[in-house]
Amino acid sequence: MRLDEAKTDSYRRQARLKGYRSRAAFKLIQIDGQYHILAQGMNVLDIGCYPGGWLQVASQKVGPNGLVVGVDLREVSPLGDNVRIFRGDVTDRNFTEEMLEADDKVDLVLSDLSPNVSGIWELDHARQIDMTLNVLQLLPLLLKDGGTALVKVFEGDLLKSVWNRAKIDFESLKYVKPKASRAKSSELYLLCRNFLTR
Repeated sequence: MRLDEAKTDSYRRQARLKGYRSRAAFKLIQIDGQYHILAQGMNVLDIGCYPGGWLQVASQKVGPNGLVVGVDLREVSPLGDNVRIFRGDVTDRNFTEEMLEADDKVDLVLSDLSPNVSGIWELDHARQIDMTLNVLQLLPLLLKDGGTALVKVFEGDLLKSVWNRAKIDFESLKYVKPKASRAKSSELYLLCRNFLTR
């Protein structure tokens, strides 16, 4: 077994032991541990939240005075009192406006979106980048002035298009790769800080 595969198994075991719905919870825990993007009382939107590992982490971090809103095309089992879950397509503007009607804009947008991987790298990369660009286009509807976004990206030829789109709206950008991501994976996260409303 390769070292990165052993590490993957370790995170999966830890997730089961600690009651997290996915090993991806540790990616958010590690990013937050380094960059402190989650805080008590925040309102957070988690796009592509299935099966709910990031919802669990965010719920714990924002506490009873915060709110975490999750959205996914798949059904997600309910969580705590400070978590609201919607089933639908966040790129559908009508759905997004209805979802946010009661909650207003949020302090932090999380997006761990990934397509169903086909095994054809160029196609998978293009589809993932397109999903992320769609999220970035929606941020004026979703994010408060000064807010933060953390979005998954796949490395490749189209990655620069995400950076260029994000730098229009954010003061600070940084690529991060948590230890819980597989070493050989092309997965990165773009951390976008200080959203500038226009």
